[in-house]
Amino acid sequence: MASYDLSGYDGVLAFGKVIGDLYLRNGWTGRAWTWHEAADVNLFRPVSNMPPKGDMVWIGNWGDEERTRELQEFLLDPVLRLRIKARAYGVRYPEQAMRALAESGIEYGGWIPNFTVPQTYAAYRLTIHIPRRPYAGLLPGIPTIRVFEALACGIPLICSPWQDVEHLFEPGRDFLVARTGTEMTRLVRTVLADSRMASDLAENGRRTILQRHTCAHRASELLKIYSELSSRQRKESASI
Repeated sequence: MASYDLSGYDGVLAFGKVIGDLYLRNGWTGRAWTWHEAADVNLFRPVSNMPPKGDMVWIGNWGDEERTRELQEFLLDPVLRLRIKARAYGVRYPEQAMRALAESGIEYGGWIPNFTVPQTYAAYRLTIHIPRRPYAGLLPGIPTIRVFEALACGIPLICSPWQDVEHLFEPGRDFLVARTGTEMTRLVRTVLADSRMASDLAENGRRTILQRHTCAHRASELLKIYSELSSRQRKESASI
């Protein structure tokens, strides 16, 4: 990023405080605002009357070896142990990944258009979030957009470890966190067996999205930033 000249910009919108601090610390910009991702709740919402297709769904790309070990621990092994009906959607699944899915009993659904994700979630009883290694380690506090979208759809969510250092959500209430593959197995089994817990997780997660993390919230934040910049400009012009 040091090779980019950002001097002509008023500042940087960073989708996590850790990234904004990085820009400021390295002198890449003079101002940075944290502007998290959010859910378009007009699209991502609970869908009723969908025929059930299985127990667990994972929507995510296999990637470039950034979470292969984590996918084995938190997705493949738990499904194999529990013998549940699971399906994975995404792209960049190499041949060895396809073999691993098959060996764990996970169906592969291929690429899925994002606007059909709510219907897909509605056909399953829970989903999981497995962040890439850079997000889990180097960029604490930054969930990917899929967390916001899953919670907005009202599906119970279980995450492999990531640090919610900015307190965007309430782990244990909005979603569950599995620190190990063994704990993921236990939590998946518990959520599938306890309909009350599953319902509470779904309701709490969606409520948090509606209260704090919609596109309307981000638009309001953006307008406040614009107002701040406009006010600053007027003061600077008046002092000339």
